[in-house]
Amino acid sequence: MRYTPKSELDQRVAKLQESLRQSSIDGAVIVQNADLFYFTGTIQRSHLFVPSEGKPVLLVKKSLERAKEESLMDNIISLDSLKEINTVLQSYGYGPFKTLGFELDVLPASQYLRYQKLFEPAEIVDVSPLIRAVRMVKSSFEIEILKDAAKLHHEIFSLIKDNLREGISELELSGMVAAVSRKKGHSGFMRVRGFNQDLFYVHLLSGQNTFPSYFDGAVGGKGVSPAFAQGSCHKLIGRNEPVLVDYSFILDGYMLDQTRIFCLGKLPDHLAGAHAVAVEILKELEKIARPGVACGKLYDRAMQLAGDSAFGKHFLGFPEPVAFVGHGIGIELDELPVIAHGFNIPLEEGMVFALEPKFVFPDGAVGVENTYLVTKDGLETLTVFEEDIIYI
Repeated sequence: MRYTPKSELDQRVAKLQESLRQSSIDGAVIVQNADLFYFTGTIQRSHLFVPSEGKPVLLVKKSLERAKEESLMDNIISLDSLKEINTVLQSYGYGPFKTLGFELDVLPASQYLRYQKLFEPAEIVDVSPLIRAVRMVKSSFEIEILKDAAKLHHEIFSLIKDNLREGISELELSGMVAAVSRKKGHSGFMRVRGFNQDLFYVHLLSGQNTFPSYFDGAVGGKGVSPAFAQGSCHKLIGRNEPVLVDYSFILDGYMLDQTRIFCLGKLPDHLAGAHAVAVEILKELEKIARPGVACGKLYDRAMQLAGDSAFGKHFLGFPEPVAFVGHGIGIELDELPVIAHGFNIPLEEGMVFALEPKFVFPDGAVGVENTYLVTKDGLETLTVFEEDIIYI
């Protein structure tokens, strides 16, 4: 089990504190699990107070013992009642506050109202953009974990290649993938920041199972029930149809994203042709992606290439396309940066993101997805399984 080093936590907190000072915010109170894990190394039920100046304090409701075991922060204390939070922070020399930041993109309204009352007359502001900006650029510690996850990623795609057979159901094959993944240390849980955007970590869809869904992705899938209306279903995998596998291995809290297309037999010409265009788009984006290039430029180029092909109306989903061709990834699936029109944040060394040009038709979905690390010289591909259609 890998714990986040104290030096790593200190660097992350220092970056957030710099942003707080630049925004004239006295401090931030962090409660969401993904953000807690990033800044403390633990997700025990707690409140992390990060002052704009000084040492942070982790106030733990449950379990204090595990929080102290998992986190190397200096100040980890018990907080029995939220009503005591002001008093406790004052004992550390913090407060009263003029402006206090919370993760308002994920915080429930009832909690917001409670915090507003507890900390009045402080102004409550949203620090989610500051937190997400800090998390956007990965450290060498994070990159090491992601590269370790990439090796396991490759093993899982090899497993699929070796076990795909005619007549196996999507659910049976995805269950096989899930079982082996867990044996190799997969957490079994994928974090998505977007509201109501839950997602299983194996999206395995074959042939006509290209139903659009509520999930903000190019391909939905029917799923097993209206209660979770996406992903694999009871459909049996047949010959001469695409089997799209969109999969994330999650290691020590960090995930990668990769999509590949398998086929028993031979794909129809329109699907094979669209897949070839998707690979061409990916290769073009790899060429132009460099530090300093705006994320929106990648999306606009992808749209231009797709539009110039014979399959433009099927790009990024059909009949309801999504508005991005890539997304940041790390502790959550939907981190910054977003590779979308108008998203003009420039690429920066240390960013990690996925590019996923896909085409969706009534009889199947094709395309490819890789996760990349931005280096000073361009993109380093972390997911290196063969990108062409994998015929079996």
